[in-house]
Amino acid sequence: MAQPDKSSSFPEIVELNVGGQVYVTRLQTLTGAPNSLLWTKFTRSSPGDLPKDSKGRFFFDRDGFLFRYILDYLRDSELVLPEFFKERRRLQKEADFFQLPELSGRLAAVSKDSPYAEDSGDPEETELPSPATSSSSDRNLSSPPGASSGFITVGYRGTYTIGRDIQADAKFRRVARITVCSKISLAKEVFGETLNESRDPDRPPDKYTARYYLKYNFLEQAFDRLAQAGFHMVACNSTGTCSYGSHDPGEDKLWTSYTEYVFFR
Repeated sequence: MAQPDKSSSFPEIVELNVGGQVYVTRLQTLTGAPNSLLWTKFTRSSPGDLPKDSKGRFFFDRDGFLFRYILDYLRDSELVLPEFFKERRRLQKEADFFQLPELSGRLAAVSKDSPYAEDSGDPEETELPSPATSSSSDRNLSSPPGASSGFITVGYRGTYTIGRDIQADAKFRRVARITVCSKISLAKEVFGETLNESRDPDRPPDKYTARYYLKYNFLEQAFDRLAQAGFHMVACNSTGTCSYGSHDPGEDKLWTSYTEYVFFR
């Protein structure tokens, strides 16, 4: 005998807590795959039957990060992953738990066809080479013979102002100082006399520092030196804050950002 459909007892907009990550989605999305675990939970159970967290959200003790891909699949019935996604096996395990055999099958097929092992440290996808792992023949830059390998992180704090017409003025990307974090010997090799060592003098070349900075404020000049030494960028990140010069909301907004670029040779 078929069980009655209890989905009408759930709200149209459902809040979930999956492994500590909060998701808000439509009930229609959660029940989009017939006979899946979520379909069963939200059509064959009542709200009182499901575990909840302290704020009343329906709780599932699973990987909260990977659940975003489960939810995307339920929305569109398509498998779309980041270019260098390296957790296919874990995602397949989640698909099995949520009883999504078609998704699990797709993940298994892609993993089988991939020329890379998931735990090898190399990117799984072959459409685009990773900047960190592509061979020197794929790049115009090559390391000097006998050059040592390593990382150099270049960072800067910049400010710019956005007026009421949402146009940046001439102070856009005003760089106060360019910092250099790396092994001492690498920093001196790349930047030479343009390196200001006053904040961390007389350091042995085999030690590391985060206190050097450059004698100029042009990022492109630093990038040119790194490129000439055979380094290439492998990562970058940035954060920013916004403030007003006064209590007048009509005043221009002052944005301050900190950005880091990581180079490898």
